[in-house]
Amino acid sequence: MSYTPDKWCLELKSLKEYINAYRNIGIFYENAVNRILRDLAAACRPVSMSVRGKFTPRGGIHSSVEAHYTRPKRNRPAGRR
Repeated sequence: MSYTPDKWCLELKSLKEYINAYRNIGIFYENAVNRILRDLAAACRPVSMSVRGKFTPRGGIHSSVEAHYTRPKRNRPAGRR
């Protein structure tokens, strides 16, 4: 994971416990990575964030899934700056 924080940042211990909670959940890789990105972006409201999941399940097939978030720019009304 990498991100550009704004006002808030993530505490490493809390992040580790959050990620470890996924160990025993039956979920598709893509869904897990997208859910993690959505939850973390909602928690710290970063400028941008990328989450990469590297999975090595039994059977020897390795998968890497990556998702990106960029905070939408706010449109200012005309005439106001």
